[in-house]
Amino acid sequence: MKTVKDYIRTIPDFPHEGIMFRDVTTLFADPRGFRIAIDQLLAPYAGQPIDKVVGLEARGFILGGAIAHQLDKGFIPICKKGKLPGRTIEQAYTLEYGKAVVEIHDDALMAGERVLMVDDLLATGGTAEAGIKLIERMGAVVSGCAFVIDLPDLGGRKRIEAMGMDVHALCEFEGE
Repeated sequence: MKTVKDYIRTIPDFPHEGIMFRDVTTLFADPRGFRIAIDQLLAPYAGQPIDKVVGLEARGFILGGAIAHQLDKGFIPICKKGKLPGRTIEQAYTLEYGKAVVEIHDDALMAGERVLMVDDLLATGGTAEAGIKLIERMGAVVSGCAFVIDLPDLGGRKRIEAMGMDVHALCEFEGE
């Protein structure tokens, strides 16, 4: 029986030499693989009170939309700066070679709402940490953070757990 990891393609030297890129588009393209991933991402949160699902740009939109549909909840995107049309709040964070900014509509979440944050990959945790900070600045509560892939050698899980967050990942790729 295939696992989620079996549906993920590895592309060497993308986007730079020495990088082993974990491509989840092959997982998304396979209806069985995609269903398995969504079901497994949801499983730890079954029966928990969740008001909204937040997805991190861009593959988190695909996963988060499917999860929100399954939970019959609203979906909220956290986007790179300049992609949302309404009034936003933003959060800067550090990348390996520079800085980036993500943002959310300033009326997307209400104080006290419980949120499940979703993305495809947890590496260093910078984007996830920025997303959590945005959610918390709005007064909402992060109930959990769900990822398809964790790259444990890059420390993202430890970083997010140090913030007091529950982290759920479907598979790990070591030695990244």
